[in-house]
Amino acid sequence: MYIVTVEYVIDSGHILTFLDAVLENAETSLHQEPGCHQFDVNQSHENPTQFFLYEQFNSDVDFQQHLESEHYLTFSRNVSHWVISKEVRTWYSC
Repeated sequence: MYIVTVEYVIDSGHILTFLDAVLENAETSLHQEPGCHQFDVNQSHENPTQFFLYEQFNSDVDFQQHLESEHYLTFSRNVSHWVISKEVRTWYSC
């Protein structure tokens, strides 16, 4: 499996709108992308502006297809003004 983790810090005035958008992106990814097997959205209890995504894909090719999908591009464009920081890491499961 190809694992992707994403850490976001979101402007405090847009937490709920970001949450709605990221949950919709996760659901669409799981239902429309055969190579996407898991897409968890987590919000920090201590700091609600911090989000952690955990995603599982069959391969790096499947993840690249995710990044090129219309729903992801729309999500990314819509939330870009609310993002203070974003850190993406990729992993291979052992």
